[in-house]
Amino acid sequence: MKLRKPLLAALVAGLVATGGLLTATLVSDTSGSTAQDAPVPVPTRTASVVRQTMVSSTDVEGTLAFSSQRKLTAGGQGTFTWLPAAGSTVKRNGRLYEVDGTAVRLMYGDKPAYRTLKKGDEGEDVRQLKQNLIALGFGSGLVADDEFTEGTERGVEAWQESHGLKETGTIGPEQIAFAPSAVRVQTAQATLGGRSQPGVTVLTTTSSERVVQFDLEVSEADDIGTGDVVTVRLPDGRSVKGEVSSVGRTAEVDPQSEDKTPKVEITVELDRPGRVGGIDKSPVTVTLSGERREDVLSVPVESLLALENGGFGVRVVDDGEARDVPVELGIFADGRVEVSGGGLHEGMKVGVPA
Repeated sequence: MKLRKPLLAALVAGLVATGGLLTATLVSDTSGSTAQDAPVPVPTRTASVVRQTMVSSTDVEGTLAFSSQRKLTAGGQGTFTWLPAAGSTVKRNGRLYEVDGTAVRLMYGDKPAYRTLKKGDEGEDVRQLKQNLIALGFGSGLVADDEFTEGTERGVEAWQESHGLKETGTIGPEQIAFAPSAVRVQTAQATLGGRSQPGVTVLTTTSSERVVQFDLEVSEADDIGTGDVVTVRLPDGRSVKGEVSSVGRTAEVDPQSEDKTPKVEITVELDRPGRVGGIDKSPVTVTLSGERREDVLSVPVESLLALENGGFGVRVVDDGEARDVPVELGIFADGRVEVSGGGLHEGMKVGVPA
C-alpha cells in the first residue's frame, strides 16, 4: 500500500525542537557554495550517512475484537433448560442451547434454518443439511445436492439416534441452527426458565477468530487494498503480522467521536488468530507500510537542522571541521529520514545532539 506523505515541515519542526539543535543560517556566495557568518561549532557526537532501502510507515489506532457478530434466534416453543457460558466456543454438532431438555445443535451454512425439512423438499438449506450429515459421518452414499432424498432421511435418522432423539427423519429449527462456521458466545439474551418463542433472540454470537478493525479517512483508504500486509502491536507488547481482508465501501461518521470526518472501516485478519488471547475488545496499534525507496541516503532524524530560509540541513563533520549544508528530505522510517543534495555520500559524518 502507498500512503500519502504527511506535511514534512510540521513533522521535522517538532523533531528538531525536541532534539535541541540550533537554527543554522546559510548564506550563498557568488560561486554557489555555502559560507557561514561565523565558524560552525564541531558537534561532540556524530552519526553516519547510510545508504539503504527505506519503507515509510504510519501508525493508526485499532481494536482487537471477534468478527461477524450476529443474533441467534429460537426455533421453537418451550422453556430454556440450558444456556452456554459467555466466551464459550461451539463447533459443528455442538450444543447451542436447550429447550425442554432438547438441545439445538450447530450446523454450518449461510442460510438460516427456517423450516422443517422432510423427504421431497428442495433448496439451499437441504444442501447445507446434507453437507453437514456427510461431514459428521451420517451421509453414507449421499450427494450434497438440493434434494431431500430417502438417503437424506436415513442420514437424519442416524444423526437423531446418535443424540438420543426420536428418529423421525425430519429436522428443523427445533433441533438445528445454521452459522457459517464455529461461533463464540458473546452474551446470552435468554434466561434459564424463560420462555422460548420462534424469533426470540437467544444468543449473541461472533466468529471464533480474532480480527483487528480500524478506521481511515477516505483519501487514505483509497491507497489500501485487500491482501496488504500490516503489523499489529498487541496490548501485551507483542507484534504480529496481519493481512487486510476487507475495506469498507461506505464512509461513515462515528457518532461517539468528536471527529466528524467520514471514515471507512478496515478489517485485518491475523496470521495466527488462535494465539491471540485477551478480552473481547482491546486497543491495538496497526502499522501500515507506505512508500518504498531503494538505494537512498539517510541520516537520523535528530541530525536535521531547521534553516533560517525555511529549508532543512545537516551539520557535516570532516577532518575536524564542521559545515552546515542544505538537504532535500524524502521519506521517514524507523527514526531516519531520506536526504539528498549537499554533496552527501555514504559514510559521511553528521552531527547529532549530545
